[in-house]
Amino acid sequence: QVQLVESGGGLVQAGGSLRLSCAASGSILGINAMGWYRQAPGKQRELVVSVTSGGSTNYGDSVKDRFTISRDNAKKTVYLQMNSLKPEDTAVYYCNGDFLMVANSIRRYWGQGTQVTVSS
Repeated sequence: QVQLVESGGGLVQAGGSLRLSCAASGSILGINAMGWYRQAPGKQRELVVSVTSGGSTNYGDSVKDRFTISRDNAKKTVYLQMNSLKPEDTAVYYCNGDFLMVANSIRRYWGQGTQVTVSS
């Protein structure tokens, strides 16, 4: 079993910054990719950014040049630095990861989500 624990959400004014963290623990043999998705009320969950084990990143168009993902492989942790926040960034942010498990299986896990609210 794998647990993803997110932290760092909260309330911030437009133009401000927040930093989210996501730490993975459990029976992980390797990390294929980790990333962040978000879901605003009444909308579908969308990709914010993902990073592969090789360091390749994929950013959603709406966050390019404002958000930055980083990782600490030793700690199995990814961080999301969010700058120049806008009210439309308000959402529940979910961490996820594709992990190598026993018997060479790869499984995706999700965190419980953390609320980010940007006031205008």
